[in-house]
Amino acid sequence: MKRTLSLIWILCASMILAPSASRCADVGRLGGDMGPSNFPAFGAPTRIKNIVSIQGVRANQLVGYGLVIGLNGTGDSLRNSPFTEQSLQAMLDRMGVNIRKQNTRTRNSAAVIVTAELPPFVQTGATIDVTVSSLGDATSLLGGTLIMTPLYGADNLIYGVAQGPVTVSGYQITGAAQTVTQNVPTSGRIPNGALIEREAPGQFVDVEFVGLELRNPDFSTAVRVADAINSYGLDRFGVQLARAADLRSVAVKRPPSMSPARLMAEIGELIVEPDVPARVVVDERTGTIVIGRDVQISTVAVTHGNLTVTVTETPQVSQPLPFSEGQTVVTPETDISTYEQGGALRIVRGTSLQVLVRGLNMMGLKPQGIIAVLQTIKTSGALQADLVVQ
Repeated sequence: MKRTLSLIWILCASMILAPSASRCADVGRLGGDMGPSNFPAFGAPTRIKNIVSIQGVRANQLVGYGLVIGLNGTGDSLRNSPFTEQSLQAMLDRMGVNIRKQNTRTRNSAAVIVTAELPPFVQTGATIDVTVSSLGDATSLLGGTLIMTPLYGADNLIYGVAQGPVTVSGYQITGAAQTVTQNVPTSGRIPNGALIEREAPGQFVDVEFVGLELRNPDFSTAVRVADAINSYGLDRFGVQLARAADLRSVAVKRPPSMSPARLMAEIGELIVEPDVPARVVVDERTGTIVIGRDVQISTVAVTHGNLTVTVTETPQVSQPLPFSEGQTVVTPETDISTYEQGGALRIVRGTSLQVLVRGLNMMGLKPQGIIAVLQTIKTSGALQADLVVQ
């Protein structure tokens, strides 16, 4: 049995050496004094449509309860899943078949939950994909067919009906002494398996203002999006159209001569360079570390060493002498050894991502060691970034 303790000493040598650049932008009202921002752009250029969404335009969740039939003996056992038996009886009652006093023992059906997403602006008669998940003790949905299942929204109204053969990516093969399972055979999908029967409320009508919402909120990115739209408005209409309301939203005024759909199509193709926050994301379970481009570390001295304590238990048998009327007993024998790996004291300073990565690599640390060092540097106040631990 080994117990490993990480010993880390952090000495803050100075505050961050990188010069701080003051950033400001003068954002006025629509039609007023609204000049371009002076923000430096170092990100990857991308289209506005890739980083924003339209406020109020979103998908809606649908859910339903149904039955999958046609399974090859891999369905629910009716004794352990009474809701499956009740569903079968109710379905057959609607079809004029009465089995309420019969002792059914079928395992060719399974109760399932059906989920789907209702896209925005979808029309009646369109089809969407659905996901089917087992609710009882079925072992596989392979080869099954979902019978007609209504899909409900949060307002308890039916927006679609799902039906069709279930596509399963996994399988389970059971023998007398062994079972082989690949992926998850109790969940599957039906491509284009739901038919839309009701449209979601709300339409993209001729509104005066269109709100854009950033997927990654940031003041710099919001101002750059507004500047790009204003440059487009000046070239096309001779007026400025956008105003950055906050770090998350940008308000766009629709010209009277253009429909909202065409306006969003043309705005979506404009190129901006979004700003990326300084952030370090670590996953302690897998040892994954993601360091953002603008992450900086003040000058610190770091040493990292591992203290390994090994405890070995060796049971010994104590045998009594002949004719002594003693008892044979087991006596424990414990051997404890320690080993401490030496760690040199190194100076780490990162004014750019390349310098930071080079400094951490020179220490020869494994991912778990780098995570421990980053967490301790953040505690000391020398890590100039957000540290997100998952």
